[in-house]
Amino acid sequence: MSLFRKKTVTQILSDAAEGESSKLVKTLGVRDLTSFGIAAIIGAGIFSTIGLASYNGGPAVSLLFVFTAIACVFTALSYAQFASTVPVSGSAYTYAYVAFGEIFAWIIGWALILEYAVSNMVVAISWSEYFTSMLSGFGITFPKYFATDYGSASRAFTLVEQTKQAGISLETLPENTRLLAGAWADAPLLGNVHLIANLPAGAITVLITALVYIGIKESRTASNILVVLKLAVIGLVIGIGAFYVKPANWSPFAPNGMSGVLSGVASVFFAFIGFDSISTTAEECKNPQRDLPRAMLYCLGICTVLYVLITLVLTGMVNYKELGVSDPLAYVFQKVNLDFVAGVISVSAVVAITSALLVYQLGQPRIWMTMSRDGLLWKRFSKIHPKYKTPSFATIVTGFLVAIPSLFMDLKFFVDLTSVGTFFAFILVCAGILFLDAKGLTAQSKFKVPYVNGKYIIGTVLMAVLVYALTQDNLMQTLESKPLLFVFWSVWVVLAVQGFRYNFSLLPVIGVLTNLYLMTELGASNWKIFGIWLVIGLVIYFSYGFRKSKLAIRERESAVS
Repeated sequence: MSLFRKKTVTQILSDAAEGESSKLVKTLGVRDLTSFGIAAIIGAGIFSTIGLASYNGGPAVSLLFVFTAIACVFTALSYAQFASTVPVSGSAYTYAYVAFGEIFAWIIGWALILEYAVSNMVVAISWSEYFTSMLSGFGITFPKYFATDYGSASRAFTLVEQTKQAGISLETLPENTRLLAGAWADAPLLGNVHLIANLPAGAITVLITALVYIGIKESRTASNILVVLKLAVIGLVIGIGAFYVKPANWSPFAPNGMSGVLSGVASVFFAFIGFDSISTTAEECKNPQRDLPRAMLYCLGICTVLYVLITLVLTGMVNYKELGVSDPLAYVFQKVNLDFVAGVISVSAVVAITSALLVYQLGQPRIWMTMSRDGLLWKRFSKIHPKYKTPSFATIVTGFLVAIPSLFMDLKFFVDLTSVGTFFAFILVCAGILFLDAKGLTAQSKFKVPYVNGKYIIGTVLMAVLVYALTQDNLMQTLESKPLLFVFWSVWVVLAVQGFRYNFSLLPVIGVLTNLYLMTELGASNWKIFGIWLVIGLVIYFSYGFRKSKLAIRERESAVS
């Protein structure tokens, strides 16, 4: 039996029509799908992680948003073509099954499980920060030790104690560090264990999971309402904030150089990954082959413009050095004495981040469901609730998988980790389009990536970039600090050769290369954790999925007959 056995488009559509998922309700139109995409993209990124990225990179982070958006556009075009060709739930997992075979499908499906789970943990933790901030605005103090993670509180307390012992004033420490240290000191004890957990993050995850469990129509209605409120507030922020912009704050534009700008890659890219969640609802769309491609491009275009405008307003209202906070939008309006606007932002952030959590929590069970339908996971994951018409068991598992870690883990760890799996998925989707086009397997697709012949362009640009790189004095130092650049250059060489042979379309090639380059900016620790996650996944695959997959069963039946 082959690790690279593939499913044809006909097989996938047939399995979807015959399986449990045929009971899903087809209720989503292009407006609903665009709303889901906006809900996912404009969430924790615009209300939280955008501040850290601006703090590290300065006003030039606005260009990083543009660059990342361009990378996402090329990827979104590839997603859109796949969604039009294979209109079933499963996102990149399903597309990899058609293009590269079962082992790649499993790897990408397993990576997507990590991506969606980790993304939701980030969103839940961000929601908790804004929720407690909103409560304090109403004069309600939520105990800090029940609104943070154990590790952050412990590290902050240790840092405060060391500062005291060194005879240094505690005023030199960030206010948040002192608050976390106080949470550690005030936390109730169970024996010698400090009882510290992020209860709001866990609670909102449970509530959203319950909504997703009840039905797609209810989720759609909630998402549409939340998105309208969110866009209204962002319009308010841009409209009012523009009057308080001081152009002097945009100079220097890139205070920490390109390294500072690119250090925000994980945070910025995290802000954009939501558009692929649209494809997980393909089997609940009225006309997926037409509406999925449109919705992906609509939501990406809208969100890119909003992100760039928000970044320019933020870095124009205050100096970039002041933006290293968890609630940057509310913070900048407090700085210009518009406390009312800051209060509105805090309330709306809770709304906005709730909608993002809803979409991610909606997407992950449908990936579990599709993998289960193919036999790679246990049958219970593809079980559809007889009344609510949702993947019930998979939704409950997703709730536990997100809620428990969000109670105890910190935000930055998750932001960095989620990008690894996402980049990996995006690269395979773009590469899949190249493969299927070369084999002529997407001729009937109702949407195709605009074709630009890369036969000569890919290699020519490679040579030009190599010549430029070789003239740089710090080339070897850069390669030593970022060993993944060797992989980047090697892949580019392969694409140049194969592109010359098969007349590759240029846009998916750019998608592969931009995503791969952005991957080189991620830290080594993220790769180690991702590697451990993949090893766990491969153990599960070879102990269960390899033997139980539908393709394996068909192979055995064919061998017997």
